[in-house]
Amino acid sequence: MEKKKVALITGVTGQDGSYLSEFLLAKGYEVHGIIRRSSVDYRERIAHLEGTPNFHLHYADMGDSMSLVKLVGKVQPTEIYNLAAQSHVQVSFDAPEFTADVDAVGVLRILEAVRTNHLEKTCKIYQASTSELYGKVEEVPQNEKTPFHPYSPYAVAKLYGYWIIKEYREAYDMFCCSGILFNHESERRGETFVTRKITLAAARIAQGKQDCLYLGNLDSLRDWGYAKDYVECMWLILQHDTPEDFVIATGVQHTVREFATLAFHYAGIELRWEGEGINEKGICTSGPANLVGKTLVAVSEAFYRPTDVVNLWGDPTKAKTELGWNPQTTSFEQLVQIMVNHDMQKVAADHVASVMRTNLAEYLEKGIVK
Repeated sequence: MEKKKVALITGVTGQDGSYLSEFLLAKGYEVHGIIRRSSVDYRERIAHLEGTPNFHLHYADMGDSMSLVKLVGKVQPTEIYNLAAQSHVQVSFDAPEFTADVDAVGVLRILEAVRTNHLEKTCKIYQASTSELYGKVEEVPQNEKTPFHPYSPYAVAKLYGYWIIKEYREAYDMFCCSGILFNHESERRGETFVTRKITLAAARIAQGKQDCLYLGNLDSLRDWGYAKDYVECMWLILQHDTPEDFVIATGVQHTVREFATLAFHYAGIELRWEGEGINEKGICTSGPANLVGKTLVAVSEAFYRPTDVVNLWGDPTKAKTELGWNPQTTSFEQLVQIMVNHDMQKVAADHVASVMRTNLAEYLEKGIVK
């Protein structure tokens, strides 16, 4: 009888963690997720899974090695997916020490937790690496053999994580791998990330809740995929016969400008771009009558980074040929449409909820409702 697979997911409350939990539960795994204690509820992405058989949450922290050692010993996982990170590039410039502690040393803590519990031969480890490793890119597209040139505190921290995984694989014969993930988005993406910022703004502008969207470098090139597709590749990496590192990407590249144009299109607005650099603007050519002729997208220097990565483009050939993974399950156009459709509904629902709260407050004030 085959032993039941037990997965431990760090970063379970994030975009990837929620999709991966759903994916593994559907495959019959027992899934354990790590959460941090907080007075604010941040579990909206996994709230629908709580109470589900075989889904369990535990308190621990990537900065606390003892909590990780104790939890790994208790759960006895057969697979660990380390998705936890301070994953915002801009924030890493503001909080470089915290980023290094979680994104770099945190990986070491996971590896040592496995070794401390003598699970080196029974527990496989997946490390969520990043295309930001390539940073100031030295060749395009980027594959598993492309030289790294990290260009942010986040990327430098992640580079340590990549190399310590490789070191433990070779030094201790552990099955640990890195998936070098290129940008992957979804309707569950955090609202401070540029793609979600764009789709929410397009929805709000279309519904009269926002006047203008401000962005940074519109010429930045990214390889954007759908997070829900990418978690399958994470799983396939740990099912491979040998522990290896893989690029996870679509192999297709677009600018921030293209993403914005398409997002506004799906929100019922067409844009015309005028000007260059800091003076470039996206002007409405068709859509709601009150918006036609207005500047709906503008560039702000506030969103430029001290060192900016401008040309990320992944080559997923290895993952396609060796793992049988299809990076084009969801196209770029479908991804943007999924995100915009979700945010159009969210903005409308938020408006209804706001009106109801306002009305209730007025009724309470007037004594109509007690």
